Formats: sequence, C-alpha cells, structure tokens
Amino acid sequence: MTKPSESVTRFKLEDLEGHRRSLFKFAMLQLRDEAQAEDVVQETLLAAMQGAERYTGQASVRTWLTGILKHKIIDQIRKSVREIATEAVHEEGSGDDFDSLFNERGAHAEKPSDWGSPETALAQKKFFEVLERCMDGLPKNTARIFAMREIMGMDTGEICKETGISATNCGVLLYRARTALRLCLNERWFGARTRR
Repeated sequence: MTKPSESVTRFKLEDLEGHRRSLFKFAMLQLRDEAQAEDVVQETLLAAMQGAERYTGQASVRTWLTGILKHKIIDQIRKSVREIATEAVHEEGSGDDFDSLFNERGAHAEKPSDWGSPETALAQKKFFEVLERCMDGLPKNTARIFAMREIMGMDTGEICKETGISATNCGVLLYRARTALRLCLNERWFGARTRR
C-alpha cells in the first residue's frame, strides 16, 4: 500500500465542508430524520479530519467520506434497533392495499406501464427527485429497510442482524417498499411522461 503524501492527508474543515450537502442528502435517504442525519454527517467530517492519514487518494474525497458516512449511519441504525424491531411489522399495515393489483391467479391485474430505457431515466436528475419524493411517502421503517438493501447494498442477513427483524419480515417490508415505489414512480414519473 502506498504511503499518502503530506498534501493528501492534511484536510481542513473548509475542504470537507463542501461535501456536507451531498452527505446530508445521502444520510436523509437512510435515516429519514434531519437531526440524526446532521449528527452522522458531523461525525463523518470529524472522523475524516481525525483519520486523514488513512486517506490514500485512491478514491475521490467524496467517495471516501461516503464510506465513512455509511458506517456512521449503520451505527445510528444500531442505536434504534429496538424501535425498529418492535414497530416495523405493526406500523406498516397488513399489505391488503396491494391485493387489488393482482388477479386471482396472482398475475398483475393491470399491465405495468412501459418504463422505457432505465439508462435514460437514471441519467436524469429529475428522476432521482421523484424517487426521493416517492421514498418520502413510504412508512419510516419500510423506507429505512429499503435504503439499507438497495442504496447501502446490505444483504438481508446484515439487515436482519442490524434491525433485529426476521428474514421473513425483511422480505415483506422490501416487497411492500418495491411495490409502493413502483406505483408511485408509475404515477409520478413513467405514467406522467406518457401523458405529456
């Protein structure tokens, strides 16, 4: 491993502050609480300054900070494990609201809209704004579990360990999140584009 140069390891708070907004946005997607998000971002910037000598320059500063932030978010989630474990299944409802989407054979009652090219949609910043609004509409714990899986890249075992829920409950919450997001994106993004 190469030894970092003096210029790479000497961070000033001003150098890191420019990344605060994107870090905060990422933290909000996971934690859905402004105070908690601000706390983990602050802890991230402090950890970066204290651990600057470990930054080798092999990744961008933002990528390095995001890696630290992910660990801080997981630590924050661990602090709320009891709340998630006891409320997650009860808070989210029965899932009966999705029954109307399927016919008696279990197939979609109505064919989902054509979403076009995923690459084109993902390239558009507006898509992410709509996705964020759709995620805001999810129940807090459903959104948190979804973000842990799909944004932070944690596997089901890790999520269950961190939150104290069973793999079955995790699967149910992920299913509900994906279904709700599909409906929301269909209405606010993909369906809206075909109506234009």
